[in-house]
Amino acid sequence: MEPVLLRVQETAKLLKVSKWTIYRWIEEGRLRATKIGRGSVRVFQASVNGLIEGAPVDHRETQSGSPSIVPPVRVTDHERKKVASRRKRVR
Repeated sequence: MEPVLLRVQETAKLLKVSKWTIYRWIEEGRLRATKIGRGSVRVFQASVNGLIEGAPVDHRETQSGSPSIVPPVRVTDHERKKVASRRKRVR
């Protein structure tokens, strides 16, 4: 069975936070995500459910079975700087 993956925007809407919060939570390890193809970030639904329920999630189980999924996401310095510059403009 393949894991269910959500887009960052879908995850943000579900959790009622901004997409930048989702990226931050991925970096902090609160949410488990992966990149597909040339860099589209997807969040494991099991990770979102675990966050909602407050229960730990066995991430090894959520990754089993899909050859199209690559290793977990690491937010790059470039992406981090983009988020920081957007925050400065908003304030």
